[in-house]
Amino acid sequence: MEKNPYIELAECLLSEEMVEYFEVVMVEKTLETLDVTLEERDNGFEGYKPGQLRPNGFYEESIVRNYPVRGRKMPFHIKRRRWVDVETGKSVSRRWDLVTKGTHFSKESAAFLKDMLGQIPDYGPLS
Repeated sequence: MEKNPYIELAECLLSEEMVEYFEVVMVEKTLETLDVTLEERDNGFEGYKPGQLRPNGFYEESIVRNYPVRGRKMPFHIKRRRWVDVETGKSVSRRWDLVTKGTHFSKESAAFLKDMLGQIPDYGPLS
């Protein structure tokens, strides 16, 4: 099965860390945006034995701003996984440090904008 070219493009624009831990599952192109949906990969979880965690769906998606592409905003819709420890029944998830504090920009985008503009602009609501 041939891979969607928009998904391949999105993977090229992501940091190595993002590609390692998240899978691009959908890319939607509109006149104003190129929306990229990422789901956390089920790569196991450090500190737990195989079979100790059971998948338990995803948290509500978070939206992170990234560089615009050809005049289109390119938000990442990130779905983080959660698991349940079968021994204790407690919910388990990873903590990700994907955005610059106080913004909705990816770390790479925020660093680029701050370097180019001297500040990180406020583009208003994410919708």
